[in-house]
Amino acid sequence: MSYKKYIVDLTDAERTSLHDLITKGTTTARRFTRAHLLLAAADGQTDQQIAATLRIGLRTVERTRQRFVEGGLNRALTDQHRLGGTPKLDGKQTAVLVAVACSDAPGGRDRWTMQLLADTLVELNVVESISDETVRRTLKKTI
Repeated sequence: MSYKKYIVDLTDAERTSLHDLITKGTTTARRFTRAHLLLAAADGQTDQQIAATLRIGLRTVERTRQRFVEGGLNRALTDQHRLGGTPKLDGKQTAVLVAVACSDAPGGRDRWTMQLLADTLVELNVVESISDETVRRTLKKTI
């Protein structure tokens, strides 16, 4: 048997809290699964048994154990806040994009394409580079 670095040892209050969480049924699926995981780990089940029973990855079991030991019950049950990426276009750049998109299409074209808009923004030195997908998403949010 391999040595476990992160041993889940629940207090009576934590165990009661997890049982309440499971029986009330008013929580997210992830919290529900993590509660079952912690109870199984505290009962001495191996990571492989827990992963197979709950149909989750072995690494998920290991990470949840680690988060419990390092940060407590609440940290093990909740997702870590994830920050989104920074916007590719600021307000002025978005305004230029909208203005160009609302203008007449260049000669020989019936309408603007996303790639044509992206190329035009680069030509106008609004941005150094931009993809047509970023242009599409920006216009979808703005217009």
